[in-house]
Amino acid sequence: MVDCIRTDRACAEVCSTTVKLLAMDSAFAKAMVEKCHEICKQCADECGNHDHQHCKDCAEACKKCADACEAYLA
Repeated sequence: MVDCIRTDRACAEVCSTTVKLLAMDSAFAKAMVEKCHEICKQCADECGNHDHQHCKDCAEACKKCADACEAYLA
């Protein structure tokens, strides 16, 4: 589960940074949303491989975030 934890932590950092850039109306926000979308999908896939409830919860949260990023980019 080491890879899962690393992916979760990276995803959380990217999401946090993306929110900050969006709040600032930064010129870099769109690029971060694109990266956030990619990482959230990977995180959802990784967490979806595990049967623990916290992994299932994380996979669902990451899927929702990826969907929100996709909607923003549309």
